[in-house]
Amino acid sequence: MNFNELLKNTERHVQTSLLPFWEKAMDHIYGGVYTCFNNKGDTLLSRDKYTWSQGRFLWIESRLYRMMKKGLMNGNQEFFLQHAEKTYEFLRGNAFLENGNCAFLLTEDGKKKESIAGEGYDTSFFADCFVILGLSEYSRATRNKGILTEAINTFNHLLNRLDMGKVRSEPYPVPQGFSSHSFPMILLNVAQELAESAEQLGSPDASSLEQRAAGFMMEVTDTFRRKDGTIQELKTDQERLQDTLLYRHRNPGHGIECMWFVMVLAEKRNDKKTMEDACTSILTLLEEGWDHEYGGLYRFIDADGGKPKGRRTGTEYERLIEETWDTKLWWPHSEALYATLYAFCYTRNPAFEDWFYRIQEYVFQTFPNKNQEIGEWIQIRDRKGIPINKQVALPVKDPYHILRNFLLMIELLQKQHGGE
Repeated sequence: MNFNELLKNTERHVQTSLLPFWEKAMDHIYGGVYTCFNNKGDTLLSRDKYTWSQGRFLWIESRLYRMMKKGLMNGNQEFFLQHAEKTYEFLRGNAFLENGNCAFLLTEDGKKKESIAGEGYDTSFFADCFVILGLSEYSRATRNKGILTEAINTFNHLLNRLDMGKVRSEPYPVPQGFSSHSFPMILLNVAQELAESAEQLGSPDASSLEQRAAGFMMEVTDTFRRKDGTIQELKTDQERLQDTLLYRHRNPGHGIECMWFVMVLAEKRNDKKTMEDACTSILTLLEEGWDHEYGGLYRFIDADGGKPKGRRTGTEYERLIEETWDTKLWWPHSEALYATLYAFCYTRNPAFEDWFYRIQEYVFQTFPNKNQEIGEWIQIRDRKGIPINKQVALPVKDPYHILRNFLLMIELLQKQHGGE
């Protein structure tokens, strides 16, 4: 693998296609970023702000500042730091409810808004998770222990809610009788990032946060990772539910993303067995989730591969699986790029190099917007790779997955290039 060439190409894509789009989408008056674009990215459909996306963008601009400050990327580092401060103030001043939970949806100027009429403001604990991630990364950018404490306190409050069963998970509520892989997965990522921030800032909470992360990692690997290496997206011990579509379906991209979360912590803890298992899972998920006729990763597959099947129970999530299983989405492919690059750098297994280049070829033939004046990716495609105007999760153009993974790739490639 030519790390130097790959580094240059990755940096070029970030600088010429991804960042220009999001720089124009920044709100310089109230803070945060506009994300409610159509799939093409040429029309802003709403100026509302989903807290989920605002927390993610705070992570992005804070990370950009840190990378530029360290010389890992070229750019105006103060521009991103100053706007990150605006985004932080926007979230701190508007996102939190009196009960300490995060509102899911805000207006442009920060007024709380119900995303589902009559259901209240705090309809998804995922919003809290992404706000915590944003605060954590911003605390590292500013070296501000007070902001880190805010993030940790919000995390502890969230854990208490989870222990009491007082969380909701829109837009994908967990069907009755099931537990969801998405819960320990996101909590692993939040805890490990908080632990890294605490360690860098010299906080005494670093060790306990890493232990928390390790607990969520074990829940993923012991409860949701199957012997064949696949990840059980929804798990149940009720035998009557084990013939259902919900139980049988798999989400390859979600599993791949989670496995690199596992790899980060396992590598830090020198847990070679867990690293090897995560790498094995990535290969299994890629092979089973790949469309060998048209290329790309299916959104959902059956436990035996191909179109999901099984008894229906009448949930909206089942309809989503059936109607969108063969679509090709941006985020699993960006996750797969980073996961395979990371796994290759760790193992030097040529299978990961082969997969990386296969995914890269598909990605750059499929997703980037051919209109360079707009840039970014047209994120939602049908099985053959043709753009379709559908909503995924939130009615937004996501500011996170692509940029996060390309920034992480740059950091990883800088290390590899420096070691050549």
